Amino acid sequence: MVAKEMQELSQGEAAYAKLLTAIREGTYMPGDRLREVEVAGRLSLSRTPVREALRKLESDGIVEHRPRIGAVIRQLSQGEVVELYEMRLVLERTAAEMAAKHASAAEIDALEALNEEIGAATDDAARAAALNQKFHRGIYLSTRNRFLLEAARALNNALLLLGPTTLADEARITVVYDQHRGILAALQEGDPSRAGAAAAEHLQTSLRHRLKVMQA
Repeated sequence: MVAKEMQELSQGEAAYAKLLTAIREGTYMPGDRLREVEVAGRLSLSRTPVREALRKLESDGIVEHRPRIGAVIRQLSQGEVVELYEMRLVLERTAAEMAAKHASAAEIDALEALNEEIGAATDDAARAAALNQKFHRGIYLSTRNRFLLEAARALNNALLLLGPTTLADEARITVVYDQHRGILAALQEGDPSRAGAAAAEHLQTSLRHRLKVMQA
């Protein structure tokens, strides 16, 4: 009995991870209805672990249950998006400031390499978005502060609800690439104040672009 429960738990966790990935990659978008049968078929899972995964996603605030409709991926209001970016700005500024103090030369080199890949991914929005996530995670990792990293992870679920990436055209990717270079220059110089200011400017630009996309 215990072994069976453990197996079901493991399958439920696998279903949860697959669903998170599908949402992150845009297979399912905010506002989409998640039908157990359809999700199970698309992700090659059985319905029981899918049901377990949907319950966990609901407890995480990613999915909401609507009467007569069922499980639906939450959509953030404009106010919620602004609130989310306000929190991101605080964390990203702090991360950049701490990275300027603690990042090694090798870590900064790795961030520069990632940014170069972002700059070259002008015809692949999904790749640019994935690289951008790795870039920002790299900054958090270089802070040497596990509590800041945990705080950033706590925002990950909310970030999934932002919808499609804003890195959908060459001009936008170029702006992100250039702003990343500003952050990197401050990290290389070990200048916390400048690094924090550059990170804050980057997030403000991202918020303005996100709101423009929402209002289009």
